[in-house]
Amino acid sequence: QVQLVESGGGLVQAGGSLRLSCVPSGSTVSFNTMGWYRQAPGKQREFVAQSTRGSTPNYSDSVKGRFTISRDNAKNTVYLQMNSLKPEDTAVYYCRGVTPGYFDYWGQGTQVTVSS
Repeated sequence: QVQLVESGGGLVQAGGSLRLSCVPSGSTVSFNTMGWYRQAPGKQREFVAQSTRGSTPNYSDSVKGRFTISRDNAKNTVYLQMNSLKPEDTAVYYCRGVTPGYFDYWGQGTQVTVSS
């Protein structure tokens, strides 16, 4: 059984940076798409960024220019470099992986807190 494990969250001051990582554990599986979502308290989970093999990464408007998604396909790992963090970026960040057969996997989340 595949599990996605996020790491790299924490507490940072506004303007600071964090780098999130997402690594699969368990059975070997190849992901066509890997991405990041976030959920702030009292709000719905929202899209942040995603990377699909052979395509240009795409980002939500709220993070464009500040966040960068990257992948190590050999390791099935995805990263999210977050710069110029704002208090409104505070949320639990979730990793998502979608296989070529459209099976959907999610991580347990990692907390990112940005203080003003």
